[in-house]
Amino acid sequence: MYSCTKTCTLTGLNGYPVDVEVDLSNGMPKIILVGLAETAVKESTERVKSAIKNSGYDFPKKRITINLAPANLRKDGTQLDLAIAVSLLSCDESLELDYSPYIYMGELALDGKVNKIQGALPMVISMREKGYRKFIVPYENRKECVIVSDVEIYPVKTLEEVISFLRGEIKIERCVGNFTREKVSYTVDFSDIKGQESLKRALEISACAKSNILILGSPGSGKTMAAKRFPTILPELDFEEAIEVTKIYSISGLLDDNALITKPPFRAPHHTASAVSLIGGGKIPKPGEISLANKGVLFLDELPEFSKSVLEVLRQPMESKDIIISRANASVRYPADFQLVVALNPCPCGYHNSKTHECNCSPYEIQRYLSKISHPLLDRIDIHLEVPEVEYKEISSERSGESSEVVRERVKHVREIQKDRFREESFKYNSEIPEDKLKKYCALDSTSEKIMELAFKKYGMSARTYNKILKISRTISDMDGCENIKEDHVLESIQYRTMDKKFWGN
Repeated sequence: MYSCTKTCTLTGLNGYPVDVEVDLSNGMPKIILVGLAETAVKESTERVKSAIKNSGYDFPKKRITINLAPANLRKDGTQLDLAIAVSLLSCDESLELDYSPYIYMGELALDGKVNKIQGALPMVISMREKGYRKFIVPYENRKECVIVSDVEIYPVKTLEEVISFLRGEIKIERCVGNFTREKVSYTVDFSDIKGQESLKRALEISACAKSNILILGSPGSGKTMAAKRFPTILPELDFEEAIEVTKIYSISGLLDDNALITKPPFRAPHHTASAVSLIGGGKIPKPGEISLANKGVLFLDELPEFSKSVLEVLRQPMESKDIIISRANASVRYPADFQLVVALNPCPCGYHNSKTHECNCSPYEIQRYLSKISHPLLDRIDIHLEVPEVEYKEISSERSGESSEVVRERVKHVREIQKDRFREESFKYNSEIPEDKLKKYCALDSTSEKIMELAFKKYGMSARTYNKILKISRTISDMDGCENIKEDHVLESIQYRTMDKKFWGN
């Protein structure tokens, strides 16, 4: 006896259809599973056997051959359990199951419950692109799956419920999504930052251009506090961005309420994080912190405390906006379009150039501490800013600054200006302008050219630094509502790169 059901397996963010073929033949009771199955799939036979028995059905006492086709595609994940169980039970002619039109996804518990799976959304999206429209999924995955509006999602809780539905004994209502966006809200606000006007200005410039920023200052100057509030001034994700981010979190099992993610993500790994945890990896590569920060913010606090080898892996993703992880079993691509925000002290004790504390670090110790950060990495950070310690009158003041909502609206406006300017291009923001387009979009008048030339020679800038100053100048002019870059815009952008020589000897 033969039966076949369809399910899906993931490689990276892409899903591939899998045919679960079951053949029953006479012989000693035995289960043979073939088709390049990983450990989680191989273990499914025991889960399926117990689930079928505990759901009140007879498990076939025959020689069972289960083939996962195509045989040359590696299969991983527990989502194949449900398809295997339905395919086995469909061999029992007394059940009369109408199982063929559906894609089955679900992990089975031993008592027959259908458990939540990881990666349900990218599976549904991938299978939809291949022409499939009907999906039976775990009840706990229903909210993420209904994001795809033109497919039929049938959420189930138990194997018994699935079989009763396929036999026509019960009706399961198709789950329909509701995409009314709620107003963005945060538990923290930009107005919490006391004083530090230069820092708030630099963060707003960074938000407008989608550029990276480095904040240097003594302990207690508000670096971490400001960084945690940076996402609150970023515009909410559009639908396509939200889908991409939600897919990554679905694969990682990090969807708390299984709903569409509309806020820019914020990731802050500890400085003991390994390179694999940052870029992703594993036998079957999974997303790392840089992919979880996609379309959002990756915050690295106490930057010199990170291993130098870990920091160096950031260089390529910062340029390409994605990461390709190659392993013997698979090679996958994950998006990594993040804004990098880093914070660090000026020396090991943290009080170099402090007005209120004495620094006990020698010049050698300071140089050794800062040399943990390579020049190529620093070159890829658009804005460098040294922040002073907060004065008492600023901390004690009852006056609050601008709220996140007010700043966010300005950022949205400036980003719309950029999108309109680059509507015929393949990029959207000033930070993404390629070198061959800089003359067109970041042209300088003669006075600004002279200023740039003097700064270039004085601070020993690299070509990459020069280009980044032009892009920041373009952003500042957009914030001021100016069509052309002016001298003031260039002067302000240059000051965000003068730390290169002061601290790192560029």
